[in-house]
Amino acid sequence: MTKVKVVDSIMGSGKTSAAIQMMNKVDDNKYIYITPYLDEIHRIKDVCNQRKFYEPKVFSKDGETFFKLDSLHKLLTEGKDIATTHALFKMATGETRELIYNEGYTLILDEALEVIQELKVSPDDIKMLLKEWMYETNNGLIQWDTEKESIQGVYSGKFQPVRRYALNNNLIMHNGVILLWNFPPDIFRLFKESYILTYLFDAQLQKYYFDIHEIEYEHYTVRRVDDLYSFVKTINTTDKTIKESIKSNIVIYDGTLNKIGDDVYSLSKSWYTKKTHLHKQLKNNTLNYFSNIMKSKSNENMWTTYKDYRPKISGKGYTKGFVSITERSTNKYQHKKVLAYTVNRFVSPLLDSYFHTKNIKIDQDLFALSEMVQWIWRSAIRNGEQINLYIPSYRMRQLLIQWLDDDL
Repeated sequence: MTKVKVVDSIMGSGKTSAAIQMMNKVDDNKYIYITPYLDEIHRIKDVCNQRKFYEPKVFSKDGETFFKLDSLHKLLTEGKDIATTHALFKMATGETRELIYNEGYTLILDEALEVIQELKVSPDDIKMLLKEWMYETNNGLIQWDTEKESIQGVYSGKFQPVRRYALNNNLIMHNGVILLWNFPPDIFRLFKESYILTYLFDAQLQKYYFDIHEIEYEHYTVRRVDDLYSFVKTINTTDKTIKESIKSNIVIYDGTLNKIGDDVYSLSKSWYTKKTHLHKQLKNNTLNYFSNIMKSKSNENMWTTYKDYRPKISGKGYTKGFVSITERSTNKYQHKKVLAYTVNRFVSPLLDSYFHTKNIKIDQDLFALSEMVQWIWRSAIRNGEQINLYIPSYRMRQLLIQWLDDDL
């Protein structure tokens, strides 16, 4: 198996440019480009003018409707160059994997993939499913009892998504009661070559997932000579010049509004759950920062919190500037110059526990830093412009300051 090439290079270093220039070479390679966003698919189709990229779409034939996964399989069968989303790639089936292998595709994965997540199924429902419809195999996968279906008929209840995941070898059990969706690791062994375009890969769950499943990878970075970009093997993933520019353009608020985040776990998900009496204070702080301290225009404001608590922290003059904490690989917010990052990131205790059972320790600080830096990079900082930043969490603020000072 060819090792996965992890292009671990800071934002703005030219990862996408290098990928585009590689794909624009006239050769016999077949590419599948996976990105988080539809807008990026359209850009790839426009700029890769030396080959034609196709996007899987819903289509009809002989009165029958075929969905995006069907379209993907059709394009793979035809050996087309393909650009599609993380969401569709995560739906890959055994048929998808077989077609990828047979056609000899090269994968370019823009940003690390969400490879493992908790399914929202109650313990009682899990016990029922295990008793009635599912069973655990020797290798830890949860399978659907298709033999039972051949007798009783195909299951058509509310757990059809769970059935689909089980049939696709996506399900694993943790602690005997919790179902986890797991991306089939064998798919990375089926490509002719695989590239992952990211930054701080060692902080990401996909790295730990690779370690669990013994998927070999090696670090690459981007080399630029004039206007030519290329991927080169390296163990050094830090671009000092870009980081110096970032540091000089970030103004981090340092004042009394930070007191709410002094504790190491302040503004974490559990803090939001337990400290409901402090939600109004955090909202007032955020409003004060935008309206009184920065006096910024609403269209320049960008802020975030956990999805469930967005209504609690929203306020006049910045509500519409909300950007999800998981946002990445988009330039839709590059005009935003005044930012509020009102969270304190940790990998969920459940996933931390799961990896711990596999003798893998997650670096919580590196994870938090990676998530925050990616979010900040959605703003005007990506254009070399100055931004102002409110980070009330002491832990998160110090992680950013330390990162900015490292290697300078």
